[in-house]
Amino acid sequence: MLSDVMEDYLKVIYEIQARSGPPVSTSAVAEALDKTPATVTSMLGTLEERGLVTREKYKGVELTPEGETVALEVLRHHRLLEAYLAEQLDYSWSEVHDEADALEHHISEEFERRVAAALGDPAVDPHGDPIPSADLAPLDEDETTPLSTHDVGDRVVVSRVSDRDREELEYLADAGITPGTTLEVVDVAPFGMVTVRTGEGAEQSLPDTVADAIRVRPVDERTGPDDRAEVTDA
Repeated sequence: MLSDVMEDYLKVIYEIQARSGPPVSTSAVAEALDKTPATVTSMLGTLEERGLVTREKYKGVELTPEGETVALEVLRHHRLLEAYLAEQLDYSWSEVHDEADALEHHISEEFERRVAAALGDPAVDPHGDPIPSADLAPLDEDETTPLSTHDVGDRVVVSRVSDRDREELEYLADAGITPGTTLEVVDVAPFGMVTVRTGEGAEQSLPDTVADAIRVRPVDERTGPDDRAEVTDA
């Protein structure tokens, strides 16, 4: 049986690997988990011994198929819980991450099944992150890009937003920037500020750290943005 800490490591490795590809460096894991490199190196050795990751000296780790399955199960628990907390218990999207982190390791498969059924088996969580399917099939490759990489005149739709910073999420909810929101880039300042116009015509200036946390896709001019309901912050 794996500890909660081991599962946390596997989840983080999966998330970094999905964004940047393997191998995942020790420093990237340490930063994501706020651990020292020495602590991370020790745990990665344990995970390698368990057959959950492979390690390449001086380069990093990659999940094995078994490690990936464990990570997908933890992600499914986490993201279903976030959706349940937001939709059924009126948590704001800025509150659900920490609660789901505390619960994700401790729910049964039957509870998971009932939560999914109660929510209509949702495809994404409140932040737009895809929820792994019940069979834990690998997620599709992320084809979104950070808002910070776009130029003036680009029209995009918000697909997902990082759930790691509660204050950022509260700020974006107040600004009306949530999954499904159409944005137009109206200015990119040389000192790291991106200004966007929402579909309602309001302009918002976002620090590049916030723009980095917003993943977007181009607007399809034939169909427009998707019809996903916007998240509101209670």
